[in-house]
Amino acid sequence: MISTIKSLIIWVGVLVLILIWLPMLALCRLLDPDPAHYYTGKLFRKLGKAISKINPNWNITISGSVDVNDREPYIMVCNHLSQADIPLISNLPWEMKWVAKKELFDVPFVGWMMKLAGDISVDRRASNRRIATFKQARFYLERDCSIIFFPEGTRSRNGKLNRFAVGAFDLAISEGVPILPMVIDGTQNTLPKKSWKFGMAKHIKLKILDPIDTTSYSREDIKNVSKLARSRIAEQLSEWRELPVEKVDNLSK
Repeated sequence: MISTIKSLIIWVGVLVLILIWLPMLALCRLLDPDPAHYYTGKLFRKLGKAISKINPNWNITISGSVDVNDREPYIMVCNHLSQADIPLISNLPWEMKWVAKKELFDVPFVGWMMKLAGDISVDRRASNRRIATFKQARFYLERDCSIIFFPEGTRSRNGKLNRFAVGAFDLAISEGVPILPMVIDGTQNTLPKKSWKFGMAKHIKLKILDPIDTTSYSREDIKNVSKLARSRIAEQLSEWRELPVEKVDNLSK
């Protein structure tokens, strides 16, 4: 009963924040002089940070170098554990356009704000989805704005690391943009799938790993670069969970 009441209070707080943020975001977009909608996007990320702060269940620790110039663009990649990952990653002081499935952009209020912020919609049913996604991503990269992918494509069901799609790495090598791997852990049950109730208090960790320079790689190296980023993320999860790497990797047999 207590968890139900607490979750209701948190959701009311989230709704209030969204109702405050939407008109601010619309006005910011109207006045935003940046062709990449940089300032609008940055304001939207602050909403994610505010949402994470009103949840007493979330204790967030960020490590690694956050001293990143997001106007010297990166392709950022992170593992994906929960719906809570996006507001938690928004605690980083950067603007980065999120690559997300088209269905999210159809959600009232939140989807409208994603469109205003210039996030990148992916129609998974479209045969040309990679071409369309890359076209949008290149638009932002050419205008000095970073992009973030969840290369697993969807949330991990068991908390272990899934296979990585190579699209983010193909884009990074094609455009000569460095890859910035990130690792998140502790969000697995903070907002369980198909449930509106928040999970028990969690210590959530987010770490920014060393960037990977792509300028010396060719498109023949895409899979190897993907494996490199994935192995670094798996090693960090292994260290945090005090488990062998194969115990945090869904591809290990």
